[in-house]
Amino acid sequence: MASKSRSLLVLAIGMAMGVAIALTQGVFAVRDEGTQELPLQELRTFVEILNRVKQGYVEDVSDEELLENAIRGMLDGLDPHSAYLNPDEFKEISISTSGKFGGLGIEVQMQNGFVRVVAPIDDTPAKRAGIQAGDLIIRIDDTAVKGLSLMDAVKMMRGEPGTDITLTVLREERNEPFKVDITRDIIRVKSVKSRMLEPGYGYLRITQFSNQTGKSLRTQFKELESQSEEPLRGLVLDLRNNPGGVLDAAVAVSDAFLDGGEVVSIRGRAESTQQAYDAEPGDLLDGRPLVVLVNEGSASASEIVAGALQDKGRAVIMGSRTFGKGSVQTIVPLQNEAALKLTTARYYTPSGRSIQAEGIKPDVTIQPVKVTAAEDNGIAPFLEADLAGSLENKQNGKNGDKGKKSDKGDGDGDGEQSAETDEEASAKLAEEDYALYEALNLLKGLHILSRK
Repeated sequence: MASKSRSLLVLAIGMAMGVAIALTQGVFAVRDEGTQELPLQELRTFVEILNRVKQGYVEDVSDEELLENAIRGMLDGLDPHSAYLNPDEFKEISISTSGKFGGLGIEVQMQNGFVRVVAPIDDTPAKRAGIQAGDLIIRIDDTAVKGLSLMDAVKMMRGEPGTDITLTVLREERNEPFKVDITRDIIRVKSVKSRMLEPGYGYLRITQFSNQTGKSLRTQFKELESQSEEPLRGLVLDLRNNPGGVLDAAVAVSDAFLDGGEVVSIRGRAESTQQAYDAEPGDLLDGRPLVVLVNEGSASASEIVAGALQDKGRAVIMGSRTFGKGSVQTIVPLQNEAALKLTTARYYTPSGRSIQAEGIKPDVTIQPVKVTAAEDNGIAPFLEADLAGSLENKQNGKNGDKGKKSDKGDGDGDGEQSAETDEEASAKLAEEDYALYEALNLLKGLHILSRK
């Protein structure tokens, strides 16, 4: 044990000396720029603690584990997104971006030692089980999350399709923790979905940003145009609970609706991180109205799109303030097949706003509400035409004649039935998705205004 401790001490001192030599060379090279000298006292303290842990901890700990924990602690102390990825964890990154894997379907991050849900992904077990953005996961089956790394928690939640898992969740509007039972499944992420809301008004939903999102969006847009008997009057772009993804995809989506100009810029300490991304000329909608739906689950790439369209005055942003992840992470492979995930820059919207910790504030705020249909008491409201002795509308004939024609089936019956169907469809949409219902109403208003 003593010889092993001595060898560790020599290793640690040698490592410190190696770092000292390397960094001292850097200090001499850039001393004129005000770089601080190497903190030798702190390095001595690190070596001392390393040695004392090795000698006095209740259980034997390998040198590799101690040093890896030290590295993790160094990176975890920077921000929630910087991390050391061992070889297995590095492989997990590629699995999560492949578009197909076994798990629950949630984007998560660590918050105060617990796993916080950034957003559940559409059409996944987590979404179907009722997991919501902002939920705190405090237990995974019988294991407390406190003390686990984010990667450890993610590994526990992933698993073979068909197997069950129980999450214990804290939610802001509920007084006590509650359990959610979920059956794992293959997660196949369909990036873009579309449908017609009403004749002339389209809907595009982006669940997350992958390498194919830009291409898929244009394909789905063409599909909407083929379903519409006339050119689209307007479009709702839904980015709610979209946790982000690939930067290039966010630029491609913004480019689809912008007729040139800057989309986003990236700024960090290193000169290599200074970049700006521009849109090419051409707008799929040719300037027709666009409403973008966002909420607290809209993060990263979603915020880039919302910020660009808002700054350019191209869309009305509707919903609630977004998540506020405006930082850039760079994955740096290491010699031991591990990797370093390091925050290297911040995102800025075209007007120069930083998204970080601020998010995108919507132009029109909508609070989450549940709409239910009012009971019909069978009493129709009184109109001017119902009042005794009311004046006639001489332009249209007697009061009520125009409205009564359709009741007799004089050529307007189909229109009356269609209007009733539209009202029913509108009421159903309000009950199912109030924010989308309001977005559609705003879109109609913008279309009417644009015609005038």
